[in-house]
Amino acid sequence: MAYKPFDLSGRVALVTGGNGGIGLGFGEAIAAAGGDVCIWGRNEKKNAEALEKLQAAGPNGNHSALFCDVAKEADVEARFAETLERHGRVDGCFANAGVSARGKSFIEMDIEDWRYVMSVNMDGVFYTFRAAARHMVERAKNGDPFGRLVGTASLAALSGPARNEHYAFSKGGLVSMMNALAIEFARHGVTANSILPGWIETEMTEDAFADPRFSGNVMPRMPMRRWGKPEDFGGIAVYIMSDASSFHTAESFLIDGGYWVF
Repeated sequence: MAYKPFDLSGRVALVTGGNGGIGLGFGEAIAAAGGDVCIWGRNEKKNAEALEKLQAAGPNGNHSALFCDVAKEADVEARFAETLERHGRVDGCFANAGVSARGKSFIEMDIEDWRYVMSVNMDGVFYTFRAAARHMVERAKNGDPFGRLVGTASLAALSGPARNEHYAFSKGGLVSMMNALAIEFARHGVTANSILPGWIETEMTEDAFADPRFSGNVMPRMPMRRWGKPEDFGGIAVYIMSDASSFHTAESFLIDGGYWVF
């Protein structure tokens, strides 16, 4: 018999950037645990493919996939309202959508690259969590105190990724934001936690992993001798969404196969 607090029946999770990679890893696990999942993404084809995977993972759930550009405030407000219309509630909000623009030295970085990364990784998170927190606090005031805010940060929030200072800045700021949200909304039964992935096989990292020089330098420092996979993030998503994590907040979950401490 499964551990009862991990049964997510009746819970609804929103995952931005949920049509692939780590976001889809979150969603599939939540669906398999009985929860309903709404994913937001900017690629309609990938949204449709991801929705099929969610339905296969949790065939008894009510899942959906919506187009949303989280860098646009109006998009986020409209899609959150649509998510509520479709699902009735949002119990967990995973701000997972993120971009990078690696390749230039910091002294050659232009404002367009800087603003592009910030528009998604910081502004998009702000718009998304503001809508979710507003909804969760309103529910709590009406006698339903439960909420989970989850930000996908990165190992880059701790390490020194040269030529990627804009990405590191956005992810370090996200961790600080999650800690502040944890304190402000604890009284409403809302937790806020960060997830810091290490080197994970996703579209964002495929060029790096295809580089023999990169792989040759990084893999020997990987204690588990493999790259992470999106499914490695399913368990933490279920735990955070469950009643089992109700007293666990302001945490930074580093999931990197031991890379950081080695």
